[in-house]
Amino acid sequence: MAKTALTQLQEQIEAIRREAYAAGYAAAMQAIREFAARPATPSAAAPRGRARAPTPAAKPPVKRGRRAATTVPSVRKRPQRGSNARLIAEVLKAMPAGTAKPAEIRKALQQDKGVSMAFTSIRHALGQLAGRNEVAASEDGKTWRYLGGAS
Repeated sequence: MAKTALTQLQEQIEAIRREAYAAGYAAAMQAIREFAARPATPSAAAPRGRARAPTPAAKPPVKRGRRAATTVPSVRKRPQRGSNARLIAEVLKAMPAGTAKPAEIRKALQQDKGVSMAFTSIRHALGQLAGRNEVAASEDGKTWRYLGGAS
């Protein structure tokens, strides 16, 4: 008798647990459907956290007078495909000996063109240029020489 009562109680608890899980799952899926149906807004993309009101001492002083010349934030566009190889070819052409190491190429890109490029991107672009016979690696593979190529 005690086992049947215990078994019935366990079955009832399991049934209640399954119903609660199903109800919670259905509610979560409904919330996801409603969220996905809403149009995207810039404020929706902002991370949500606890917003604190700034204290009066923490507010920056408000300057009165002329406004800044540019009030519109600049929008960075993605560079065109193949622009890394083109920039590197231009840098190698401008080198006095026509040869340079990747570190020298990177330094010249930063100084002359105002472009910061990772060494892996430089190596990849040099490989592309080598495939087109525009550049060639030296014997030790550390310096690259501009050949001219088919561009």
